Amino acid sequence: MKVTITGGAGYIGSLLAGVLLDDGHDVTVLDDLLFGGDSILPYFSHRRFHFAKMDVAAADLAPYLAGRDAVVHLAALVGFPACQRAGKEESWRVNYEGVRRVFTAAEQAGVKRLIFASTYSNYGIAPDGQAVTEESPLFPQSIYAETKIAAEQYLKEQAATSRCAPLLYRFATLYGVSPRTRFDLMVNQFVLEAIQTRHLLIYQRHYSRSFVHIRDIVRALCLGLEAPEELIRGEIYNVGTNDGNYTKEQLAQLVQKHVPGTEVTYKDMAFDGDMRDIAVSFDKIVNRLGFHTTISMDEGIQEVSEAILTGLISDPSSDRYRNAPSLLKKE
Repeated sequence: MKVTITGGAGYIGSLLAGVLLDDGHDVTVLDDLLFGGDSILPYFSHRRFHFAKMDVAAADLAPYLAGRDAVVHLAALVGFPACQRAGKEESWRVNYEGVRRVFTAAEQAGVKRLIFASTYSNYGIAPDGQAVTEESPLFPQSIYAETKIAAEQYLKEQAATSRCAPLLYRFATLYGVSPRTRFDLMVNQFVLEAIQTRHLLIYQRHYSRSFVHIRDIVRALCLGLEAPEELIRGEIYNVGTNDGNYTKEQLAQLVQKHVPGTEVTYKDMAFDGDMRDIAVSFDKIVNRLGFHTTISMDEGIQEVSEAILTGLISDPSSDRYRNAPSLLKKE
């Protein structure tokens, strides 16, 4: 296949690009390199790898979508802090208008399918305490989630008549190591803090989140590129595992197991603008696409810990390892 990845130098895209190249596909990465390009530099001399530096929410996309089979749209302002720093107008431009532009260009170029990276942040807080499904009501707690919901709605509206089939993936919270590892994600952040300070400060200890390893996310994306169109056109799938639902307290205890000597302090009140407290059901993607995760939380925590302790990730506290608000230009 010939695949274009927007945001392909990021946490997910840089790993996905390598996997697709290894599998024999032709890969084009479009990225503005806000956080640098080291993550994709090893692919640069590959004969089936192509790169263009651009803001996909503003640039002419036609030359990079012509003749492509699929687009994986990962380019976004990811998470509440990044959107808060960039501001409402910029968040909507990138996360909503960017989706419209990419899909329109893909449709005009004859691209067969587009995979959109959305988020389980859209669910917010589950009022009944039950695991949310793709049919559950949405209670967004942040601008980030609001922009993702609007983009989902746009793609679903297009799905009925478009030549390009959109697939909407709501990712659980990611963790694990990639060519552009992030340490502003809860699991990776907890491991780093435990190693550096031997202490974790946990707010809302009983709040639940859902987690999935980044290599399993990449597997799901590859599956979405290959699945029959009737199973993906206009469909929303939660991407993760039913075994990946943890409270913050449970997660802290797992980190303690892998980083001995870590003390944990719990506090009840903190408001960060993204107050998610939900467990997520992943039955749909298992039953319809046959997707199963392969990496456990214990394995993921151990992997992150070893990458830090062995020095494979240098200076993990640097802004280059997070979607750092200090690197984002506020409008």
